Amino acid sequence: MRTSKYLLATLKENPADADLISQKLMIRAGLVRKLSSGLFTWLPLGLRVLRKVEAIIREEMNAIDGLEILMPNVQPAELWQESGRWDAYGKELLRIQDRHDRPFVFGPTHEEVVTDVARNELRSYKQLPLCVYQIQTKFRDEIRPRFGIMRAREFIMKDAYSFHADYDSLKKTYDDMYQAYTNIFTRLGLNFRAVEADTGSIGGSGSHEFQVIADSGEDALVFSDSSDYAANIEKASAYVSDKRNVATEEKKLVATPNKKTIQDVCEFLNLPEDRSVKVLLVKGKKHPIIALILRGDHTVNEIKAEHHPLIDSPLSFVETTDFPTGFLGPIDFKEKNIHVIADRDAAILANFCCGANQTDYHFTGVNWDRDAHFDEVYDLRNVVEGDKSPDGQGHLIIKRGIEVGHIFQLGDKYSSAMKANVLDENGKSIVMQMGCYGIGVSRIVAAAIEQHYDDYGILWPAAMAPFQVALVPMNYHKSHRVREFTEKLYQDLQAANIEVLLDDRRERPGILFADMDLIGIPHRIVIGENGIDNGTVEYKARTEKEAKHVSVSDVLKILS
Repeated sequence: MRTSKYLLATLKENPADADLISQKLMIRAGLVRKLSSGLFTWLPLGLRVLRKVEAIIREEMNAIDGLEILMPNVQPAELWQESGRWDAYGKELLRIQDRHDRPFVFGPTHEEVVTDVARNELRSYKQLPLCVYQIQTKFRDEIRPRFGIMRAREFIMKDAYSFHADYDSLKKTYDDMYQAYTNIFTRLGLNFRAVEADTGSIGGSGSHEFQVIADSGEDALVFSDSSDYAANIEKASAYVSDKRNVATEEKKLVATPNKKTIQDVCEFLNLPEDRSVKVLLVKGKKHPIIALILRGDHTVNEIKAEHHPLIDSPLSFVETTDFPTGFLGPIDFKEKNIHVIADRDAAILANFCCGANQTDYHFTGVNWDRDAHFDEVYDLRNVVEGDKSPDGQGHLIIKRGIEVGHIFQLGDKYSSAMKANVLDENGKSIVMQMGCYGIGVSRIVAAAIEQHYDDYGILWPAAMAPFQVALVPMNYHKSHRVREFTEKLYQDLQAANIEVLLDDRRERPGILFADMDLIGIPHRIVIGENGIDNGTVEYKARTEKEAKHVSVSDVLKILS
């Protein structure tokens, strides 16, 4: 490809409304252009990268017997009503009507559609397991689209779905998909981790996220420094002893005038924050009020709390005049018929400080059973760096990540609601088990840039680079020797199946070099008359600081 016949839309300055490195570089390098909030056009250079990502995904999906299909973007509302997600999904679901006022949605995902396909096409267990996938445009009506391609409203996704006669079959495909995702992100040259994750609005039981490690990531990831344990912050747990500390103090009422926060109270009483508890009042499903008890230095994990069968989802806090704000403690809750759930760390405390349910007063030396009670123990808190790993091996560290893939064991959530049944070996009708597996194809491009860049531009992993080699001739339009030499090398590289971009623009060398660095082509070859006289060219790898002169005969060896 020649730049004179290519839309090389590079820019010198960063866009004013860009925050992330990937957002700036994708626009400056001419990969995308913004059409509207959360909507982007992929230009030729960006599309080449996108297609390379798609090709690797297809290869790995086909390798585990995935069958590619293509489902409609626009889906009838009755399918979403049938599954129960029409109301549950929220405002991110773009609802539209046709000219006959019939309701539709622009699909953010395709569980309903693929389940409809399965219930109409599958009749017997002999047709299972079946795994289908597509690579397609999705739309989610984000309230605040930001960070360019990273959180756009319209995006490209690979979504796969599997159907099974039983859980064991689902688990095998889930494991195969886990390995396929590992292969995909490894081949793409990404530094990533697979972590246990919450299933969110998709539903189901087990799930894993595949996260690209990056400081700009929106997700907090938790790892053990001594084992393979890894989880999203929403799912992560820490090791907690089941032995309660020994009670050695007597409960004492102390004045704490205007000391309402844990920090203020503990400083005033000269106590460490991990010797205190705090109380959060939330709405319950069976109880009007549920009290959540956490250690003073811990914060509630709202996702974990919402998964408790007695707690309302989404989590809703209760405001009541029955207790003074800032002085609330787990004292006398039993008499007030308040159900009490203690976090695991709070449940093993002894001799702790808590609110006295009286303005300007706290208790010290409080102990469970004797002075206060809880009805049950549950994992309620966010882990913190330095916590002991739940497997007992090492301690937890926390890093940021960008989610690029997510796999789910859906079970029968959709197949049961939509009556997707087959006959088993005894002729009995059974509900199919399902799996769901997504990859953010367009997001991968942005995530890769967040990991691979320098002061000059993008540093593409080899598998994602739009071209492998940039051929940059000096005085191409003035020197017939340079032109002839360049054309011969250009043809030789193409004959060797090397993707080469010949920069034949009438620009200064500095501009040519800067643009090739900006768009991130891994190898650059500069051709000049002095080099021709010596039988050499100037070669520079994008990741290296200095160029070197190599013989023409060695060029193909170096590139291969």
